Amino acid sequence: MTAFSSAARAADADLARNGGFESGLDGWTCTAGTTVTSPVHSGTAALKATPAGADNARCAQTVTVRPDSQYTLSGHVRGTYVHLGASGTGTTDVSTWAQSAPDWQRLAATFRTGPSTTRVTIYTHGWYGTGAYHADAVSLTGPGGEAGQPPAAPAGLTAGSVTSSSVALSWSPVPSATSYAVHRDGAKVRTVTGTSTTVTGLTPSTAYAFQVTAVNDAGESARSATVTATTSEGSDGGGSNLPAHALVGYLHASFANGSGYTRMADVPDSWDVIDLAFGEPTSVTSGDIRFERCPVTECPNVESDAEFKAAIKAKQAAGKKVLISIGGQNGQVRLTTTAARDTFVSSVSKIIDEYGVDGLDIDFEGHSLSLDADDTDFENPKTPVIVNLISALKTLKAKYGDDFVLTMAPETFFVQLGHQYYGTGKWGGQDPRAGTYLPVIHALRDDLTLLHVQDYNSGPIMGLDNQYHSMGGADFHIAMTDMLLTGFPVAGDADNVFPPLRPDQVAIGMPASTNAGNGYVSPAEVTKVLNCLTKKTDCGSYATHGTWPALRGLMTWSINWDRFGKWEFQKNFDAYFG
Repeated sequence: MTAFSSAARAADADLARNGGFESGLDGWTCTAGTTVTSPVHSGTAALKATPAGADNARCAQTVTVRPDSQYTLSGHVRGTYVHLGASGTGTTDVSTWAQSAPDWQRLAATFRTGPSTTRVTIYTHGWYGTGAYHADAVSLTGPGGEAGQPPAAPAGLTAGSVTSSSVALSWSPVPSATSYAVHRDGAKVRTVTGTSTTVTGLTPSTAYAFQVTAVNDAGESARSATVTATTSEGSDGGGSNLPAHALVGYLHASFANGSGYTRMADVPDSWDVIDLAFGEPTSVTSGDIRFERCPVTECPNVESDAEFKAAIKAKQAAGKKVLISIGGQNGQVRLTTTAARDTFVSSVSKIIDEYGVDGLDIDFEGHSLSLDADDTDFENPKTPVIVNLISALKTLKAKYGDDFVLTMAPETFFVQLGHQYYGTGKWGGQDPRAGTYLPVIHALRDDLTLLHVQDYNSGPIMGLDNQYHSMGGADFHIAMTDMLLTGFPVAGDADNVFPPLRPDQVAIGMPASTNAGNGYVSPAEVTKVLNCLTKKTDCGSYATHGTWPALRGLMTWSINWDRFGKWEFQKNFDAYFG
């Protein structure tokens, strides 16, 4: 009996990896966590995680276990409403919590695995909107899982469709593999669970070498045979006729406000892309977009339709692009059905044809885009409003050809916030709109002329330096633009990276004046932004991940407000780029 007990105790190892957080967050996946040196329960480090209004600051890791075996989970915590638990046990998942722990408090729970359970997820989290919590000395004791063998190397790797910036890959499944690592020119670029993927963010007219490895709990296989592919020549998304540095602005064509109405013919030649604001739907889900010009009662100096169309032609003859912008603050568009998608295509086509514009700007705001709870992969979206919008834009691009100009003006909430949060999140509870432009941008990156995120009317956003950046100075624009040009992990997952856009596809969105929106910065701060991103000077405290002299330019809301402000924004752009 004594000998049996000793053997049993010897078999019960601590299976939690880095449970004391001595190696940072190695082994853990956290939505909002970091490590600190004080306070700690033991050793030299502990976890500190701060919940937000839509995030409980969960940190988790998956552990290999044995079926039908007994385990004890324990840890020490500080804070309010701190939870410690285990899921995927195959029997009854467990969770224990401390309602209020001003000093370190031990939490513990036991569970038995199911007859076929080989992996269990252990986690800690706080509660929404409460203060930061701390955790340390997390352990899971019990019999270790079987080591097993790494899988065999994948076979049948082939390259499929190739574009100017992407290569589609597929390979044969490998028994016992739980995931696959994709390598480009010797470096791992992503991990996927299926047997196909599309590698994006590539350079046009460039040869690449790809390999794949199979992965399971026991390790990684040898690499597959190499397959090579050369990207096609870039079409520049219909933007090849734009100047190297372009000034983009919205023209209030369908309404008036405090800035006053500006006739198309009176827009100065400095403006390279003129977005007509706005085409709006007849109802939220109809997909039927209408463009109504400002009535005389609201805009006494409005030109006639004939004069307006003639002015558009004159701008185009001078090399300018004129687009119809869909959405805006009041134009919520939800393409929930394929019928709405088709109506969107036909109604937008009618506007394009009637006014002879060069393309389309997507300015969906508010609740136009959101993600279903089970839609977690930006590369393979399945929410109808996302899928139908992508399909509609691809149809319009195919209809009008390579010269069709496609731009997008999302808010930071729908793009850069995706670095922290994507949709409702793995465990639910987040805003389903977070990061929702990412699948649209990604699916259309080969067709996209310009992305000009609205770096205004924004809350604080975490940058690639894991620090929050707020509006009001050059730093915010530098950090937000650096994310687009560098790429970033989505929802904090290092194996799920949104690839960078080309610098010629990116313009920076700013308000033209204090009247135009929150987040206005002075011309001196705008110059700092451009210097940092194109020359790596005047960068301040934020360290960029590159230098991009080909950055396309600036976008502003709006031409009308800039005229109201004596053309301050335009004049600064002209002085900088000449």
